[in-house]
Amino acid sequence: MNFNNNKFILPSSKQVFGISKLNSIKALGTKCAISDLAIFEGYGYCVSNTDYIPGDKSLKGRTCCWGLSTVDNRGDVVCINSSGSKDKIDYASTSIGIRPIMSYSNISDISSNAVKEKNGLLEVEYGEYPQYTVDKATQEKLAGELMTGRIRKTGKTYTVPTCLGSTLTRFNAGFSANFNSIECPEYEYNGKKYIKIKCMGAKLLELSNGESYLEGEDFWLEVSPIKWVIDKKSKTMLSKICLASGVKYSDFMPSQDSDFKDTIIYIFLNKYFAKEIIPSATHKNGQEAKYAENEKETVKKRNPYELNFSKVSEEDIIRGAIESGIAVFLHGPSSEGKSARVKQIDPDCEIIYLRNATPESLNGKSVYNSESGKMIDIKPSWLRKIEEKCEKEPNRLHVIFFDEITNALPSIQGIAFNIVLDKEVNGIWKLPENARIVAAGNDMKDSLAANQLAEPLFNRFAHVYIKTTTESWLKWASENNIHPAIYSYIAYTKGEVLRRKYDGEKPNADPRKWEMASKMLYATGRPEMLRALIGEDITKAFVQFCNEQVITLDDVINGNYSERDIQGLNTAERYATTMGLSQVDDANLETVREFVARLGGEFRAIFDTLWTHGDDSKIERLAEAKLAETPEGGIRK
Repeated sequence: MNFNNNKFILPSSKQVFGISKLNSIKALGTKCAISDLAIFEGYGYCVSNTDYIPGDKSLKGRTCCWGLSTVDNRGDVVCINSSGSKDKIDYASTSIGIRPIMSYSNISDISSNAVKEKNGLLEVEYGEYPQYTVDKATQEKLAGELMTGRIRKTGKTYTVPTCLGSTLTRFNAGFSANFNSIECPEYEYNGKKYIKIKCMGAKLLELSNGESYLEGEDFWLEVSPIKWVIDKKSKTMLSKICLASGVKYSDFMPSQDSDFKDTIIYIFLNKYFAKEIIPSATHKNGQEAKYAENEKETVKKRNPYELNFSKVSEEDIIRGAIESGIAVFLHGPSSEGKSARVKQIDPDCEIIYLRNATPESLNGKSVYNSESGKMIDIKPSWLRKIEEKCEKEPNRLHVIFFDEITNALPSIQGIAFNIVLDKEVNGIWKLPENARIVAAGNDMKDSLAANQLAEPLFNRFAHVYIKTTTESWLKWASENNIHPAIYSYIAYTKGEVLRRKYDGEKPNADPRKWEMASKMLYATGRPEMLRALIGEDITKAFVQFCNEQVITLDDVINGNYSERDIQGLNTAERYATTMGLSQVDDANLETVREFVARLGGEFRAIFDTLWTHGDDSKIERLAEAKLAETPEGGIRK
């Protein structure tokens, strides 16, 4: 197709509403659907399922706000909102839907790819671009095949704008164009092409495959042909949908006389989009087919057993051992959360504290029956309980947790060894098929009361060495209602006070003590009382942190602060302010989040964690707030 070096632009107001109105607009109307990629990039003000293009009530038919090249006398960009009405949007908004248009030289050049539609429009496929997410089954297939190396990169990448990515700076005739983006490589699998994107927000709007994605989750989009609608009279071709978003119109307020070529959207369209819609080569026959076969053989030689070589966490190993029927031993000092990790896997696990166990409590006992004159074997209570659980839920694995096994007497360790070795109690009762064994204890270097584990018993376990990091503790704290003052203080100190060495004389801080401190603070509201748990020095510093000068919740809601007040806050005061603001109610959430963003991105992330505290309803509410926010301007009503 010959385009005579024409450039991609946005339609003008006259082409949509004026005397030069395009026939394609007359036929299709002013409502425009949006791609999943554009929703990820900047939402395009597609925040509800209330407006659809005519005749399409599916998720692919939802409409968005799409921008025009025209600017009004106030410096606002003219746009069409999701209901199809003329509107205006701030030039600095990153939520403008981008619906490209361009001219062509000869209509006959496109006839081979053209199709007639029912409404008489001529439609053509030109170029390709990531547009819609794949279904759940395909996504799982692609994720698995990527792990095994069966998916190849084509060598092509897409510049995907997003207000959460890294900033790219480009220059055009001396004009600086800044927009945030991530680079997404293109993959080929079974003749189709895809890109993979990691969700960067708390939760994306429901995409066209019916799925919503949490922060950190991957989702795949298929690269597919772009459909354009032809206007023979004006010799233009207009994209049927909004293909992109997440790019500002301009870095400075434009005027009616401004040249559209000086906008950031123009630079994005013609320096990135125009090049990236050119299809990459696919493997078909001849040399390419030979290359594909060679590459497939190389992958097979490199991973002949089709294993998954991704990194695993401590929790992954524990789960893997339990699922495999292998007993697993958790090592680590007191207060490292060994029990908590087991309870995450099986909240109803049967815990046996071996330090206090007796042979009878662990192995059962025999009693004399005077009526029969025989000895009767009686099962231990823990065995009866685990049997009941396993019988009630036969399709679920139930954990028997031998805690403090290294603090047990050698005789008790010996009984435990027989249970682990034979999966049998007292040589009489077999453990249920769906029962699993996990043990935990302190190593001798971590506890004066610990005994060395006998070698035969040691060798019957898979071994996991637990070490609680600041990041893992904060994640756990956010999901377990730890007091926000304690969460903020641990985050502020970068975990330096999470753990202090025990000297045998004074209280010391550790992860378990901070959990206890949280309960005491909730119950009493008096920070000074924590010295009985974490020691006087840390308590004194904690009290000082809680007494930092802050901008209060009432101040933020009522606007009783200045920019000078914000700039005057030191780091500790910003943490303390964020902690106090986390008590905001639903009605004022947006106001407070907008304020916290001015403290810095780190503090807004902490605020979001403190406010939601693992509450599903609050997580949903936060997702709505993120979808509706317009951080750099938005539609003005």
